[in-house]
Amino acid sequence: MLPQFENIQKIGKDNVDAALKSLGAVSKGAQAIAVETADYAKKSFEQGTTTLEKLVGVKTFDKAIEIQTDYLKASYEGFVAQSSKIGELATNTAKEAFKPYEGFAKQASAK
Repeated sequence: MLPQFENIQKIGKDNVDAALKSLGAVSKGAQAIAVETADYAKKSFEQGTTTLEKLVGVKTFDKAIEIQTDYLKASYEGFVAQSSKIGELATNTAKEAFKPYEGFAKQASAK
């Protein structure tokens, strides 16, 4: 009876340790995603403001179209790059969050 209790106690401790490590990885990943998102929002706002300032000083319709086209192209490229970066961060966060549980899967398949 006593060895079973010790085994259950060890399993419980291992589960808590894995959960804490996983939570730490998720927290770190979420923080990295939040920082990236805030940086992107700031850059996007600055880019929009700069474009608006250029548009205010424009003298011809063709130049206004050129400025708008450049802005839209840069915004689209920035959005695609940012989406890719956030996707990578989310993937890495998921991998790190599940690492502590890999040992449990190996143990279960060995039994």
